This record gives sequence, C-alpha cells and structure tokens, in this order.
Amino acid sequence: MSDSPRRRRDPETRRRQIVVAAAELIKAMGVRHDNVIMCDSKGVIYQGRTEGMDQWKSAHAVPTQCRTLAEAMKGADVFLGLSVAGAVSKDMVKSMADQPIIFAMANPDPEIIPPDALEARPDAIVATGRSDYPNQVNNVLGFPFIFRGALDVRATTINEEMKIAAANAIAELARETVHEDVAAAYGGATQSFGRDYIIPAPFDPRLIEVVSSAVAKAAMDSGVAQKPIADMDAYRASLRARQNPTTSVMAQVYTAARNAPKRVIFAEAEEDVVLRAAVQFRQDGYGTPVLVGRDATVLEKLQAMGVADPESYEIHNSVSSPLVPAMVDRLYARLQRRGYLRRDIQRMVNRDRNIFGALMLALDQGDAMITGITRTFAQTMRELRRVLDSKKGEIPFGIHVLVGKTHTVFMADTTVNERPSAEELAYIAEQTAQVARRMGHVPRVAFLSYSTFGNPAGNWLGNIREAVSILDQRKVAFEYEGEMAPDVALNPALMKNYPFCRLSGPANVLVMPGLQSANLSAKLLRELGGDQVIGPMLVGMEKPVQIATMSSNASEIVALAVLASAGVAQ
Repeated sequence: MSDSPRRRRDPETRRRQIVVAAAELIKAMGVRHDNVIMCDSKGVIYQGRTEGMDQWKSAHAVPTQCRTLAEAMKGADVFLGLSVAGAVSKDMVKSMADQPIIFAMANPDPEIIPPDALEARPDAIVATGRSDYPNQVNNVLGFPFIFRGALDVRATTINEEMKIAAANAIAELARETVHEDVAAAYGGATQSFGRDYIIPAPFDPRLIEVVSSAVAKAAMDSGVAQKPIADMDAYRASLRARQNPTTSVMAQVYTAARNAPKRVIFAEAEEDVVLRAAVQFRQDGYGTPVLVGRDATVLEKLQAMGVADPESYEIHNSVSSPLVPAMVDRLYARLQRRGYLRRDIQRMVNRDRNIFGALMLALDQGDAMITGITRTFAQTMRELRRVLDSKKGEIPFGIHVLVGKTHTVFMADTTVNERPSAEELAYIAEQTAQVARRMGHVPRVAFLSYSTFGNPAGNWLGNIREAVSILDQRKVAFEYEGEMAPDVALNPALMKNYPFCRLSGPANVLVMPGLQSANLSAKLLRELGGDQVIGPMLVGMEKPVQIATMSSNASEIVALAVLASAGVAQ
C-alpha cells in the first residue's frame, strides 16, 4: 500500500520507496507480475487507472476488477502492508485464502494487531514490526549486514542477486535449530521454525555471519565484486569475531523496555543526577518513573531542569504518603523479633528513602527499583535486606560487566559475599553463566586465583577446587576451569601451556575467590580500563532492584533501571 516514490527523502517518500522495492524483490524471486496487486491511498493500482498515477505506479499496474483494498484481499494468499494503523479489518482477513500470510508492518501500530488477525483467521501466519509480538520484521535483520558483505568485496552496486541472497539467508537461518545460548539471550524461550517463528530474532548474533557471507558470495557470483574473497570459511570466522553480542542484546533490552514499559522506583529522586535519569527514562519511553522525595523539592528541581509538565510525575513523600501505615505494619512484623520497636520502624519508614522505596516495591507499587547514589553499596544493601529477601534458596551477589568492541567479560562476585564457600562459588558461577547467556554469550567460566593449577601452592585453594568438583558432579552445560591466574584465563598464548585446560578459548566469566580481590579488580578496571562497565548488577533478590555506584551518571542509572525492569539480572 503506497503512493509513488519521489526524490524527496521525507518519511512518507521513504515508505513508498520501500513498498515499491519490496514488490520488485518478490517479483525478482519468481512471483508473477499479475499476481501482485498494489494499493495506495486511493485504492487498487490497476491498468487503465489515470488518477494519481506516475511511472512507478504504472510499472506495477495489473489487469483486475478490484478497486478497493477489501476487494483485493478476497482470496489473497499474502498481505504485505506498510501503511497506517487499522487499515485492515477482521472481515478483510476472513476473506483471504486458506492459511494466509499477513505482514502488517505499519509502525508503531500495525494495520491489524496479531490477536485480532488470529481471532479472524486462526490458521494465519502474522508478522509485524513490533518486538512484543512474534515474527518481528526489523530492518536490523539485513542492515548493516547487507552493506557489510558488499563493502568487504568492494561491490560496485547492490543488485537483485545480493538482495535475494540476503532474503534466502535470513529464511534459512529461521529454519536452523536455535542454539540454547541464542534462546537464552531472548528470555530463554525455546524457538523452532513454525507459525510463531518464521523470522530469526532481530539481534540473533549469527546474522552477521550468515547474511554478510551470503551477500558477499552473491556479489562475486554476479560479477560486481572488485575484491573477491578466496577463503569463505575464514571470512565467516572473521565476521563472528567482529561482533560483540552484548551490544546487540542491550539494544534489544532497550527495545523490549519500550514495548513493555514498567514502573521503576527511583528512591533518591531529590538528587539531580537521579532526577535527570528519571526524566530521561520517561522521555525515552522505557516506562514510568516513580519518584521518592519531598514533593516541593522534586517539583522545584524538575522545573529548574526545564521539564514542561512537572506535575505529571508521580511523587511519593515518605512523611505524608498514605502507604506509610501499611509499610509500618509490614516491616514491624518482619523486624519485631530482631530488636526493633514499632517507633523505630515508623522512624525508618519516614526518614530512610531506601527503606521506603523497598517497601513500595514489596507492596507492588512498582515493578523495579534503582538506588545507591547517596550511600555506599554495602550500606544500601543492608537497608534493602531489612525489607527484601533473596530468592528462595539463593544468595544475592554482584556482577560487573566489562564491554569492549569485540569482547565482554562478566566478573563476580564483586559486591556482596566476603569469603564465599565452595558451594557459593559454584552457585555464583552457574548464575553468572546464565546472565552471560541472556546477554548473548556462550559462557566460559574461570575460577580465578593467584595460583594456576597448583603453581604456586597455597593454603587458600581448597574452596576453588571444591567448587570445580561440585560443577563436575552437577554436569553443568557450560565450560569451566580453575584454579587459574587471570593472565592464563584471558590470554590464549599462555593458555596453550596447559593443554589439559577445559576451556576452548579465553574465559568470559571470571569467578573471583573473595570480595576483596573482586571489588578491587572491578573498581580498578572501571577507573583505568578502556572498556565500558555495566553494573554492578545485583543478582538473586526476590524483587528486581539495582544499586548504582555513587559515581554513576544519568545514563548509567538509566541503563541499570532498564536492566532491572527487563529482569536481565533476575
């Protein structure tokens, strides 16, 4: 559905160009010209029509008696839409052929939403541009991978053969078994080719290899490559090395947050950096910030920041909130046998923003919570644990994530457990491996030490060796090894000195032997290293809560708030 393309690059023109390009591509792939009926805002583009016609529309005009979209959809096998929300009705869908395919790609709202389409025709296959429905059609499936392949062979043009190769590569990838690590990166749901999985996930890390190599080969086969690739296997391996899955998965997390916005409690809303983060969180569409602070102070700061509608923000004052009585009852029941009087609890609820914010979370007044700017991690954690428990049977711990251009390293436990036992080290390894998987990585775990396989000998190696034995007994589905010095764990050249090592490559999950070494390492790397640092991410609490560092900027607070609302660290 489109009007004709023009040379102007406004959004409407771009949309028209995409529709025409799609029609030309499917015809180049074998669909007969007269089997494609194109519509614009005035109806069907048919042979003999004069109103609103030009050379682009005329090229796709067909002999048909249909004059409206509803008429064109009767008996149709496929609907391909890039128009406006609500353009397609349930009756139109009902009139289509058996097992119709519906690509309703108007954004942000499709021509018909999948639940309505499937109610009308349960046998339909439905795709949209939205990530909150199955079968998301997203330009990142091809961009930038088509251009990557074209540039790598110095192609003189991007021809139809290259486009078809990209489309076929994407289709073939959807038919492949989805590796558990890829599935884990998208919430852990098992995916297999079928009605709800005809298109790979938009940030599947395999796309760069599959699509780029197919495009490069098509360019060579069609004679437009100026720099042919001699060894395609080596080229595919180089493509895998170029991409850091964390970047893609984080982009997907932000997209998911926009599509399923949550209520996030910002417990220190009187602090300028926190308030800026809350405003950014709402403006970027990630959800609703729930602000904890004195009403007048927060409103004054919002006005000073130039917020046009400060009164529209939800503010909770711990002194006057109607939630206070229920909070006091809940916390007193929890702490009365730990030496606290009711008046102590009343004072804590009224005066401590972390206690108040955590109680809001416990009472389901928000979906997640972010705090930590005004107090140390340890102090904030103590306050939170007065209100919130860890998950049943689990221990909380912290992960720092170091993100480079082509690598990501997960370091744990950097914040909570001073001298973890062997059982706790094994648990931390398993849970951190799960977080790595959810962020698109195949985990390779190294238990770090000053000693590498007994050299030098020492008195502090027992817990590490026992943790490795525990994982042996559990037969976990990831690589692990230890005890190892950091340079051996991360440097392939040094690792070669130990041919019995069970890691197939450099470790990307580093389990530290104790809090002192872990916290020192994380903070040194944050201050001196060249990598971006995410976290610390708090794992293992009963509710999604994250503790920022006292030096965090607004963007870092937003990132933690999005991670908390998305449940990446849960």
